[in-house]
Amino acid sequence: MGASQTKMDHSSIFFVHSLDHRSASDVRGLFNYGLSCCVNALLQSFSATSELLDILNKWNPSEEIRENNIPLQLKNALQAIKDTSNPYPHRYFLDCLNSHNISRYTQHDADEIFLIILNLSQKQMPDQDLAKEIRSLYEIKMETRVMCLECTYIQQVPNTSFSLPLAIREGGNSLESCIQSFFKRQNLREGEESYCDRCGQKQPSTHELRLVSLPQVLCVHIKRFRNDNGFTRKLNSKVTFPKTLNMGTFDAAGQSENEVSGSLQADEHYNLYAVIVHIGTAMFGHYTAYIQPSQELTWYYADDSTVRPATWANVQDTYEGGKTAYLLLYRKMSRNASG
Repeated sequence: MGASQTKMDHSSIFFVHSLDHRSASDVRGLFNYGLSCCVNALLQSFSATSELLDILNKWNPSEEIRENNIPLQLKNALQAIKDTSNPYPHRYFLDCLNSHNISRYTQHDADEIFLIILNLSQKQMPDQDLAKEIRSLYEIKMETRVMCLECTYIQQVPNTSFSLPLAIREGGNSLESCIQSFFKRQNLREGEESYCDRCGQKQPSTHELRLVSLPQVLCVHIKRFRNDNGFTRKLNSKVTFPKTLNMGTFDAAGQSENEVSGSLQADEHYNLYAVIVHIGTAMFGHYTAYIQPSQELTWYYADDSTVRPATWANVQDTYEGGKTAYLLLYRKMSRNASG
């Protein structure tokens, strides 16, 4: 559904409230401007991420900050969502995204927009300390290792991402098995030999990703879209995922605790708090979100303007079918922490 563009006045651009953590009564729907369901669902997840609110709340932007600044408009949108008297809490954020070539009248991929928002938020944040905090909140640090099978020389290249992209199989999958497959060492096939610096020529090799550290907020991307001979289709295969993701999952993937420096400790785990859901096909889809705000036991289902209480059983219904989980957001917790 379309909406007319409204020019932002100076006061609305630079008026920034203090961001407080939301309560159950603050969970509200977001109007769908054209095809903004993808951004709507992501904003629900950002609003439920208290750690991000804490970082943005430290920033007092000057009036020199331009209206197309992503962290400014993200902060304004997250505050406006809490203000029930504001009927258009995220309109200016959508305008800002549009200025960065993310049109509200185009279907988008949720993982792609998630990464763009986070990359621009940390790049356009003038306070470099806060920019680093935004990055470290979501950044997964890995290392690509290619080993020559002729001389065993290992080439190591740093690799970072704001989401963990997991391929899935036709049929049944579990999140744990997908993580193990992601980090599994693979032999490069014939014709994919890698150049070895020590041998000075291409050699049969192995390839693997090693986990260096995990962030406070772990985003998992379930890769449901596959390109077959130029045609993109959606995999509705079953992918089960737990409320609590334990350290043992990464041990089983060959990432022992002493190898994952600065990451999970023995008394830590991850709790699921947001699920971005894709409904429909690869070409004609719609995004919604399940969220569990900080310090709450209740789940909520947000479908654009409609928000209603939900259950864990409702969340589990997104394991497979036409209405499937696409992004999972987990929060690092201590064993003795609530939630």
